Amino acid sequence: MEDREIVELLTRGEQRGLDELLLRYVVGGVLSEPREREECLSDVTLAVWRRIGTFDPEKGTLAAWLTVVARNRARNRLRDAGRRGRDEELSPALPDPAPGPEEELLRRERAQAIRRAVDQLGRTDRELFHRKYFYLQSTDQMAAELGLTRRGVEGRLRRLRLKLRKELGGEWNG
Repeated sequence: MEDREIVELLTRGEQRGLDELLLRYVVGGVLSEPREREECLSDVTLAVWRRIGTFDPEKGTLAAWLTVVARNRARNRLRDAGRRGRDEELSPALPDPAPGPEEELLRRERAQAIRRAVDQLGRTDRELFHRKYFYLQSTDQMAAELGLTRRGVEGRLRRLRLKLRKELGGEWNG
Protein backbone atom coordinates (compact mmCIF):
# COMPACT_ATOMS: atom_id res chain seq x y z
CA MET A 1 0.00 0.00 0.00
CA GLU A 2 1.32 3.43 -0.95
CA ASP A 3 1.72 6.33 1.51
CA ARG A 4 -0.99 8.23 -0.38
CA GLU A 5 -3.47 5.39 0.21
CA ILE A 6 -2.62 5.26 3.91
CA VAL A 7 -3.18 9.01 4.23
CA GLU A 8 -6.55 8.68 2.47
CA LEU A 9 -7.63 5.93 4.86
CA LEU A 10 -6.52 7.96 7.87
CA THR A 11 -8.30 11.05 6.53
CA ARG A 12 -11.52 9.05 6.27
CA GLY A 13 -10.98 7.79 9.83
CA GLU A 14 -10.66 4.15 8.83
CA GLN A 15 -8.97 1.77 11.27
CA ARG A 16 -7.22 -0.02 8.39
CA GLY A 17 -5.19 3.15 7.73
CA LEU A 18 -3.84 3.14 11.27
CA ASP A 19 -3.10 -0.58 11.03
CA GLU A 20 -1.15 -0.07 7.80
CA LEU A 21 0.72 2.90 9.26
CA LEU A 22 1.78 0.96 12.33
CA LEU A 23 2.67 -2.10 10.26
CA ARG A 24 4.87 -0.20 7.85
CA TYR A 25 6.65 2.33 10.05
CA VAL A 26 6.74 0.93 13.55
CA VAL A 27 6.25 -2.83 13.59
CA GLY A 28 7.76 -3.32 10.12
CA GLY A 29 10.99 -1.66 11.23
CA VAL A 30 11.45 -4.31 13.91
CA LEU A 31 9.84 -7.48 12.53
CA SER A 32 10.56 -8.71 9.03
CA GLU A 33 8.24 -11.74 8.79
CA PRO A 34 4.72 -10.80 7.60
CA ARG A 35 2.98 -13.29 9.91
CA GLU A 36 4.86 -11.90 12.93
CA ARG A 37 3.90 -8.36 11.89
CA GLU A 38 0.21 -9.24 11.70
CA GLU A 39 0.24 -11.03 15.05
CA CYS A 40 2.09 -8.11 16.60
CA LEU A 41 -0.50 -5.69 15.26
CA SER A 42 -3.20 -7.78 16.97
CA ASP A 43 -1.18 -7.61 20.20
CA VAL A 44 -0.90 -3.82 19.81
CA THR A 45 -4.63 -3.43 19.25
CA LEU A 46 -5.42 -5.49 22.34
CA ALA A 47 -2.82 -3.61 24.41
CA VAL A 48 -4.27 -0.25 23.34
CA TRP A 49 -7.79 -1.33 24.34
CA ARG A 50 -6.56 -2.59 27.70
CA ARG A 51 -4.14 0.25 28.47
CA ILE A 52 -5.82 3.35 27.05
CA GLY A 53 -6.51 4.41 30.65
CA THR A 54 -2.76 4.78 31.19
CA PHE A 55 -2.44 7.38 28.41
CA ASP A 56 -1.52 10.76 29.91
CA PRO A 57 -1.79 13.73 27.51
CA GLU A 58 0.49 15.70 29.85
CA LYS A 59 3.37 13.34 29.00
CA GLY A 60 2.93 13.39 25.22
CA THR A 61 0.65 12.95 22.27
CA LEU A 62 -1.57 9.97 21.58
CA ALA A 63 0.48 9.26 18.45
CA ALA A 64 3.70 9.07 20.49
CA TRP A 65 2.06 6.82 23.09
CA LEU A 66 0.67 4.53 20.41
CA THR A 67 4.06 4.40 18.68
CA VAL A 68 5.77 3.40 21.93
CA VAL A 69 3.19 0.68 22.60
CA ALA A 70 3.62 -0.70 19.06
CA ARG A 71 7.40 -0.51 19.11
CA ASN A 72 7.63 -2.21 22.51
CA ARG A 73 5.27 -5.01 21.45
CA ALA A 74 7.34 -5.55 18.29
CA ARG A 75 10.59 -5.62 20.25
CA ASN A 76 9.11 -8.04 22.78
CA ARG A 77 8.02 -10.34 19.93
CA LEU A 78 11.50 -10.17 18.39
CA ARG A 79 13.14 -10.93 21.74
CA ASP A 80 10.71 -13.78 22.47
CA ALA A 81 11.31 -15.26 19.02
CA GLY A 82 15.03 -15.31 19.79
CA ARG A 83 14.39 -17.06 23.09
CA ARG A 84 12.18 -19.68 21.44
CA GLY A 85 15.03 -20.40 19.03
CA ARG A 86 17.39 -21.41 21.83
CA ASP A 87 17.14 -24.72 23.61
CA GLU A 88 18.97 -23.92 26.81
CA GLU A 89 17.81 -24.57 30.31
CA LEU A 90 18.16 -21.98 33.02
CA SER A 91 19.98 -23.11 36.09
CA PRO A 92 18.59 -22.05 39.46
CA ALA A 93 22.15 -21.03 40.34
CA LEU A 94 22.14 -18.25 37.74
CA PRO A 95 21.68 -14.72 39.13
CA ASP A 96 18.42 -12.89 38.52
CA PRO A 97 18.83 -10.94 35.24
CA ALA A 98 16.45 -8.18 36.40
CA PRO A 99 18.26 -4.94 37.22
CA GLY A 100 18.56 -3.94 40.86
CA PRO A 101 17.49 -0.50 42.15
CA GLU A 102 20.94 1.04 41.61
CA GLU A 103 21.15 -0.26 38.05
CA GLU A 104 17.65 1.00 37.31
CA LEU A 105 18.53 4.46 38.64
CA LEU A 106 21.70 4.55 36.53
CA ARG A 107 19.73 3.44 33.47
CA ARG A 108 17.20 6.24 33.99
CA GLU A 109 19.95 8.83 34.45
CA ARG A 110 21.68 7.66 31.25
CA ALA A 111 18.39 7.80 29.37
CA GLN A 112 17.77 11.37 30.57
CA ALA A 113 21.28 12.43 29.55
CA ILE A 114 20.79 10.91 26.10
CA ARG A 115 17.37 12.58 25.76
CA ARG A 116 18.87 15.99 26.64
CA ALA A 117 21.74 15.50 24.17
CA VAL A 118 19.36 14.44 21.38
CA ASP A 119 17.12 17.45 22.09
CA GLN A 120 20.14 19.69 21.38
CA LEU A 121 20.63 18.21 17.89
CA GLY A 122 19.44 19.87 14.72
CA ARG A 123 16.11 18.78 13.23
CA THR A 124 17.60 16.44 10.59
CA ASP A 125 20.04 14.78 13.00
CA ARG A 126 17.30 14.37 15.59
CA GLU A 127 15.07 12.76 12.96
CA LEU A 128 17.86 10.42 11.87
CA PHE A 129 18.48 9.45 15.50
CA HIS A 130 14.81 8.64 16.11
CA ARG A 131 14.47 6.72 12.85
CA LYS A 132 17.59 4.62 13.52
CA TYR A 133 17.40 3.98 17.27
CA PHE A 134 13.70 4.43 18.08
CA TYR A 135 11.92 3.13 14.97
CA LEU A 136 14.82 0.80 14.01
CA GLN A 137 14.58 1.79 10.35
CA SER A 138 17.16 0.52 7.90
CA THR A 139 19.67 2.88 6.31
CA ASP A 140 18.12 2.26 2.88
CA GLN A 141 14.63 3.12 4.12
CA MET A 142 15.86 6.33 5.77
CA ALA A 143 17.75 7.34 2.64
CA ALA A 144 14.72 6.76 0.41
CA GLU A 145 12.28 8.60 2.67
CA LEU A 146 14.57 11.55 3.38
CA GLY A 147 15.86 11.96 -0.16
CA LEU A 148 19.46 11.22 0.82
CA THR A 149 21.98 8.71 -0.45
CA ARG A 150 22.80 5.60 1.57
CA ARG A 151 26.36 6.88 2.08
CA GLY A 152 24.98 10.26 3.14
CA VAL A 153 22.82 8.67 5.83
CA GLU A 154 25.67 6.42 6.99
CA GLY A 155 28.03 9.41 7.22
CA ARG A 156 25.56 11.53 9.16
CA LEU A 157 24.82 8.67 11.55
CA ARG A 158 28.54 8.11 12.12
CA ARG A 159 29.11 11.81 12.88
CA LEU A 160 26.02 11.79 15.08
CA ARG A 161 27.32 8.81 17.09
CA LEU A 162 30.73 10.46 17.53
CA LYS A 163 29.11 13.71 18.65
CA LEU A 164 26.86 11.96 21.16
CA ARG A 165 29.74 9.88 22.53
CA LYS A 166 31.79 13.03 22.99
CA GLU A 167 28.93 14.88 24.70
CA LEU A 168 27.93 11.97 26.88
CA GLY A 169 31.46 10.95 27.82
CA GLY A 170 31.18 7.41 26.49
CA GLU A 171 27.79 6.73 28.14
CA TRP A 172 26.20 6.11 24.75
CA ASN A 173 27.26 3.24 22.54
CA GLY A 174 24.69 3.51 19.72
